[in-house]
Amino acid sequence: MTQITAKLIKEVRTETGAPMVRVKEVLEEVKGDVRKASAILTKEGFERTAKRAGRATSAGVVAVYRHHTKKVAGVVEVLSETDFVAKNELFLELADNLAMQVASMNPKDEKELLAQDFIKDPKRPVEDLVKEAIAKTGENIQLGNLKRFAIGE
Repeated sequence: MTQITAKLIKEVRTETGAPMVRVKEVLEEVKGDVRKASAILTKEGFERTAKRAGRATSAGVVAVYRHHTKKVAGVVEVLSETDFVAKNELFLELADNLAMQVASMNPKDEKELLAQDFIKDPKRPVEDLVKEAIAKTGENIQLGNLKRFAIGE
């Protein structure tokens, strides 16, 4: 059995966004197995995201990605419940990644974007990125308008 240290708890908490007390409980249940604990906590987080889906999202950001050639750009509106979360580094990183996804893959709408494989990690759907951010921030996150611009298309 692996000893449950503060460092181990912090590692799993950073990965999953779960509360420290819950991380410690799960690590104790799985006898320190980080993979099992992360899987359990991630699943719990995804279940909590479904409960947040109905909450109003009146804050957020507009993220823009412009390719280095300056010939392609993606714009996406990413909405949150509060300005506090909209200024959070995790939220802003999500928004930037979604804008890059729009520029690269040209989804026609939110549903198509969420169903796509994430360009930086094709083993993960974009929808999981959003669900992870919801689980970590504790707020509903929704996608608004999105658009790709390209010279010559």
